Amino acid sequence: MEESPKKILFLTGTRADFGKLKPLIQEVERADEFEANIFATGMHMLSRYGKTVREIHKAGFKHVYAYINQDGAVNSQMDFVLANTVQGLGHYVRESLPDMIVVHGDRIEALAGAIVGALTNIRVAHVEGGEVSGTVDELIRHAVSKLSHLHFVANEEAKRRLVQMGESEDAILVIGSPDIDVMLSDQLPALPDVLARYEIPFLDEYVICIFHPVTTELTTLKQHAQALVAALEESNLNVVVIYPNNDNGSDIILESYASFRSHPRFRFIPSMRFEYFLSLLKHAKAIFGNSSAGIREAPVFGVPTVNIGTRQLNRFDYPSIVNVSPEKGAILKALQNLPTGVRPSLYFGKGDSAKQFIAHLRNPVFWNVSPQKQFKDLMKTPELGETVLM
Repeated sequence: MEESPKKILFLTGTRADFGKLKPLIQEVERADEFEANIFATGMHMLSRYGKTVREIHKAGFKHVYAYINQDGAVNSQMDFVLANTVQGLGHYVRESLPDMIVVHGDRIEALAGAIVGALTNIRVAHVEGGEVSGTVDELIRHAVSKLSHLHFVANEEAKRRLVQMGESEDAILVIGSPDIDVMLSDQLPALPDVLARYEIPFLDEYVICIFHPVTTELTTLKQHAQALVAALEESNLNVVVIYPNNDNGSDIILESYASFRSHPRFRFIPSMRFEYFLSLLKHAKAIFGNSSAGIREAPVFGVPTVNIGTRQLNRFDYPSIVNVSPEKGAILKALQNLPTGVRPSLYFGKGDSAKQFIAHLRNPVFWNVSPQKQFKDLMKTPELGETVLM
């Protein structure tokens, strides 16, 4: 009797994590021995952010389940969103019975996926764990790692952190960041097509602005957003502004943007298809704000980043990245003195992550990892049996 394909459930809640998971989903879709399923929720379901679940359907994936875990009235209540997602995903998982749940990064939806998997005895694979995030995302990412059974990490540094956290080395697989597969491929649309699709009028130089709320600094968020706006207005740059994520405080940022919404040097976009965003980034003069795209993706293209504030504190540093305080003068100075001639970085991957991912899934040993986890001490002295931290 022919064995049924193993069901791999991918959980996505934002435009960003879907872009990173998409190459992995495509590889699973092409494999006869696996079936890709997608649980789409979070920002994907919100009209305010472009209802990007439509982009998932347009990508041609066969098994997509859409679930609304929030609306405009509760999008800032992270505990409520977490509870809603756990409940909805739990119902779905008990009906569909996946063999593995794949989650990404440090968002609330990823935490919900890891919780449901851990409590229903289903293996959870965490993509891009073992990294530092800043703000509450730091706590969420490491919590997801501790609830996960398998780890697909970007590099050896991330692997070392997970080992330090007591994760088994056998369960940590270095494959690089999947979005770099897309970045280094020939799949990116031509810039004129991007500008036309999103009605971006800038034919000359432009910069990209993405500024998210820092949930642990809400008392100063308005001040920081206003400093950003003041620097933008004085810079004389053409700016493509992409909406912040829907964390607590996003309304404060959007209200700060109101003063220059009609300005001809600015184009506001709620959300972009991932490939189109990457093409826009590749040809940008710079990206600024506090998005991880400035830390992870921009260096791959050698595009300068002006990283504002603490949201990406202690993350990857590179000559193309300028870290500044959230003050008008500091931001403006950085925009006027951008790094030049920086070589592209391949620190987070070389463009073959999806191929490595599917190769691991095809390895029978991969499925021997037990859902029952145990903390792995770094080293024990033979005489005393005491743990020694190195």
